[in-house]
Amino acid sequence: MKASEAHEYILGYTCGNDVSDRVVQRRESAFGTLLIGKGQDTFAPLGPVIATGLDPSDLPLTTRVNGAVAQSASTADLLLAVPDLVAYLSRYLTLLPGDAIMTGTPSGVGPIRPGDEVEVEIEGIGVLRNPVVAESA
Repeated sequence: MKASEAHEYILGYTCGNDVSDRVVQRRESAFGTLLIGKGQDTFAPLGPVIATGLDPSDLPLTTRVNGAVAQSASTADLLLAVPDLVAYLSRYLTLLPGDAIMTGTPSGVGPIRPGDEVEVEIEGIGVLRNPVVAESA
């Protein structure tokens, strides 16, 4: 698919919290892979809604941890514009209805700890709020 056609395949947009376990990521990086450090249960919450009819080219994005701004950027700052990202992925992967693509994160990532609350807000979509809880045994 061409980037100019990508909008025909996109249902809508939502917020995502791209959680990482940096300790595991460092261990995995030694083996040339990144899987478990980003792929654990609860590590990619999405929401609060799927917004349709948005132009994703320049939407303000803010991430707060316990109310303090940790990230403030725009979707215009993405390394790849959404249509370019969808076109690129579709060259190598079969994208199916219901698939979700996370675009990456702006600078400002930092540690989170049990008891924290993370909010990801994108204009026109809303606020995704997630409490950080310790892994249960």
